[in-house]
Amino acid sequence: MAHEDFFVGIPKIPYSPNAGPGDVMCFKHYNAQEVLMGRKMEEDWLRFSVCYWHSFPDLLSSWQCADPFGFRTLHRPWNEGAPMDAAKKRLRAAFEFFTKLGVKYYTFHDRDMAPEGSTLEESNRNLDEITDLALQLQSQTGIQVLWVTCNLFSHQRHMNGAATSPDSHVVAYAGAQLKKGLDTAQKLGAENFVFWGGYGQLLQNGRRFIQNLLVRIVSHFQFNFADFPPEYKDKIGLKCQFLIEPKPKEPSKHQYDYDAMSVLGFLKHYGLESHFKLNIEPNHTTLAGHSYEHDVVMASAFGMLGSVDSNTGSADLGWDTDQFPMDIRNTTLVMKVIVEQGGLQPGGLNFDAKVRRESTDLEDLFIAHIGAMDAFARGLRNAVHIVKDGLIAHMVKERYSSFSHGLGRVDDGSASLEEMEAFIKQNGEPNVASGKQEKYESIFNHYI
Repeated sequence: MAHEDFFVGIPKIPYSPNAGPGDVMCFKHYNAQEVLMGRKMEEDWLRFSVCYWHSFPDLLSSWQCADPFGFRTLHRPWNEGAPMDAAKKRLRAAFEFFTKLGVKYYTFHDRDMAPEGSTLEESNRNLDEITDLALQLQSQTGIQVLWVTCNLFSHQRHMNGAATSPDSHVVAYAGAQLKKGLDTAQKLGAENFVFWGGYGQLLQNGRRFIQNLLVRIVSHFQFNFADFPPEYKDKIGLKCQFLIEPKPKEPSKHQYDYDAMSVLGFLKHYGLESHFKLNIEPNHTTLAGHSYEHDVVMASAFGMLGSVDSNTGSADLGWDTDQFPMDIRNTTLVMKVIVEQGGLQPGGLNFDAKVRRESTDLEDLFIAHIGAMDAFARGLRNAVHIVKDGLIAHMVKERYSSFSHGLGRVDDGSASLEEMEAFIKQNGEPNVASGKQEKYESIFNHYI
């Protein structure tokens, strides 16, 4: 049976390194088969993924480029018809897009893929029917699921949280939906499962008014709910990495999964660090008041960087704008970390980003992804040059060289306070050494 083509006239996006500045429907820097440091762009360094909810939202979704000052501006042809019919058309349109763009992965919430029913049973049947089709399309195209997550924030039942709700009935519903989400991840062969919003959309924990919150009990709820998935994962034989995504605010004005270090502290406190890694979204990082790359660096430093939601925000705004990442400096900083840690597998670079409200043409969806993929390809090449040249790494090593001699045991904590005192009495005042801040910045800019 023939199916409708939605992106008529748009061929598979080619690699055209000599294209001009106005040629925006081709890759100028992303060469999927190019080998850098012995590894391919596509398979190893740049495991790009398209997110379903921003690029293929359903008709009623708030992601249809609506905002508080205006109605939705996107009118997509695949959203016509009854909800389940539209869901199938939307899925076919998505796979047509993935194939023409040349990405190997996609991500989704359960309710992005299939409409919510009037009961949990109906919702599960809807999800089963749509994921049956997804499995067929995956088999035909070779495109796979980077990660699955559950939408436990849109429905009014979750207005006070999901697993952290003060109503045990809501917590039970969240658990039931999570169970189905994990079953779906196994069915589709997802490589990761994300708990969105820090301790998860499943564990939405924040405050608007702290006097109506039992903080210690809510934290214990988080632990209990975070402890269930690893147990069920083992029970059903699910082979995927669990990821937690920090976020400082939205939907609450303050969330306790504020940034990477907050989440790492939570995992360490409850002994869950062996079950989870972090999915870092730089737009969330900047909302927390950090620099773009900060949480990527911190998560990697502790061996906990699992995946990146590759987007950006407007620094002059105080909310999550989910823009496509086009800044080469930022992509270089992120890719330097990824190269230094040897890649992101089984994670990837998921474009948790949406076209702007004014970008309503179908080709705009391609242009946005192409631009971001090229930006990361340029960032990758820059990062490889930085790492291979080794100049910055050598300077940093020299800066900390005092720990390799003298009272070097200060570094590993084995030197006592008495030994430190004796060392100072013998060696006197430390020499003041320049931090060479501008030199580091100038050298870094050389590679951009």
